[in-house]
Amino acid sequence: MNPFSYVTAADTPSAVALAAEGATYLAGGTNLVDLMRQGVETPERLVDISRLPLAGIEDLPSGGLRIGALARNTRVAADPRVRARYPVLAQAIVNGASPQIRNRATVGGNLLQRTRCPYFYDRHSACNKRRPGAGCDALGGFNRMHAVLGASESCLAVHPSDMCVALAALDAVVNIAGRDPVPLVDLHRLPGETPHVETVLRPGELVTSIDLPPARHGHGVYLKVRDRASYAFALVSVAALVHMEAGRADTVRVALGGVAPKPWRAYEAERLLIGTTLDDADIDRAARAALADARPREHNAFKIELARRLIRRALKGARP
Repeated sequence: MNPFSYVTAADTPSAVALAAEGATYLAGGTNLVDLMRQGVETPERLVDISRLPLAGIEDLPSGGLRIGALARNTRVAADPRVRARYPVLAQAIVNGASPQIRNRATVGGNLLQRTRCPYFYDRHSACNKRRPGAGCDALGGFNRMHAVLGASESCLAVHPSDMCVALAALDAVVNIAGRDPVPLVDLHRLPGETPHVETVLRPGELVTSIDLPPARHGHGVYLKVRDRASYAFALVSVAALVHMEAGRADTVRVALGGVAPKPWRAYEAERLLIGTTLDDADIDRAARAALADARPREHNAFKIELARRLIRRALKGARP
């Protein structure tokens, strides 16, 4: 591990000032410390923000919920308000990692975690995300775990978060110190020709909390397919939310994980389901539309049919 300096932030403004000078934020450390051990990230200075007062979970006047960026994943999943009003979020968090990791990991860190692409982690492989302009070994390599939606010729990596898939379906908004809030679906960028620029955050900006709007949907469903029953990253995951009015769908949200460089909202599938009775034919049509633009690579074409099947299961489970 390369040498680095360490400082504890006294408050949010001082943390932001240090980060603007080139320091890297450290919260739970479940991703950053791993990357430092692998030599993928080599920050010269860490600013520990874990003691900042950003771990609260509080009701909003609108009826929504604000979750602090430093709230531990275990606490969020166990919060009675989350379990009662946003159970799809609790399901996603519990499916995302072991209890030990959830006890340490923070909401903000989960939002901003780096991809688990093996070529990104292997310093001897070409990776545009790790070293811009180096190329992408996943293009001609073993790309079974990689993206079928939203990728580019510069990067095929997928976003690893389960929690973010649920947040995308819930229309969550990300609060950032010193600037206007950003919808969760707009926080992460598609790779294009600059896969190393992963979010819309500017250098030094600090996520402070996430706002969930008032719950106006059914119980919601989060489903995840992975290679083993113990904790593993998603081959495909789906968060589905449905609200019916007079027997017809008036709110539908479908978000996918494991298939794209960011949490992926299936907007066309949602549009096709509005006003329908959500019968099996409606759901089948929407599931096909959700993957209509998929571009599989040599080893991951199976994800397309897998995602369609999982969307069908999730929507059938979410309908009243």
